[in-house]
Amino acid sequence: MDKPFDINKEGYSVRCRLFYEKDVHAVDKVVVATHGFGGFKDNKSLDKFAERLYTKLKGFGIIAFDFPCHGQDARKKLLLSECQIYLKLVIDYALEQLKAQALYNYSVSFGAFNTLKYIAEQGNPFTKIALRSTSVKLYNIMYESISDDDHKKLARGKEVLAGRDRKMKISEEFLESLKTTDEEILNFDYVDYAESMLMIHGVLDDMVPIQDARDFSLKNIIELAEIEKADHRFSNPPCMDQAIARIIDFFAQSSD
Repeated sequence: MDKPFDINKEGYSVRCRLFYEKDVHAVDKVVVATHGFGGFKDNKSLDKFAERLYTKLKGFGIIAFDFPCHGQDARKKLLLSECQIYLKLVIDYALEQLKAQALYNYSVSFGAFNTLKYIAEQGNPFTKIALRSTSVKLYNIMYESISDDDHKKLARGKEVLAGRDRKMKISEEFLESLKTTDEEILNFDYVDYAESMLMIHGVLDDMVPIQDARDFSLKNIIELAEIEKADHRFSNPPCMDQAIARIIDFFAQSSD
């Protein structure tokens, strides 16, 4: 089943999808799924992940949602602080409304970056965490993607447009928040959570170098699964299938 719904709270409206097998009342374990920068909750890879997850592991449901300025979200200017608010609202909904007995996390790229920030600042609410194509030095990636003309506009205090299918406004404030969070994530000690975390990264990632993932996983003693022929988006279907299977097996280790 795939049920769209909104979380309307604290002046925000978070556009969500809830996946479950047959009966929502049978769901006692919820996966919070996040997308990458410029992505959205309505994507085929997530549909595939959800179907395979609840088919293999009973009692699982998945909540996917659009970050601010992404997908169907109504906001126009991207703020990292609001991304964190959205993530918290979804976590709270899973615990309070769905009465989840355990939370899991499956996050991609920018979503993984936000998950790591959340854990560093709020603690870890998740039993298991799977991070794919993890961005841990996002400021550099974003900075290099911006044209010289747009950098000049940002320096003058103006906003510029970023994104792929949907354009969003970003400011120098947003870039600075990325830089600060990069430092926060790289300096935070995730070792206490290492056994509950899995990183999956494509060796051919053309956006986030595989070496960044190797360095981060080594520092924090987090298991890293390297997928030989995968790029950043895991656009090769067999690579995506491999990643999904690995994540489901990882979640299964604690689902009984």
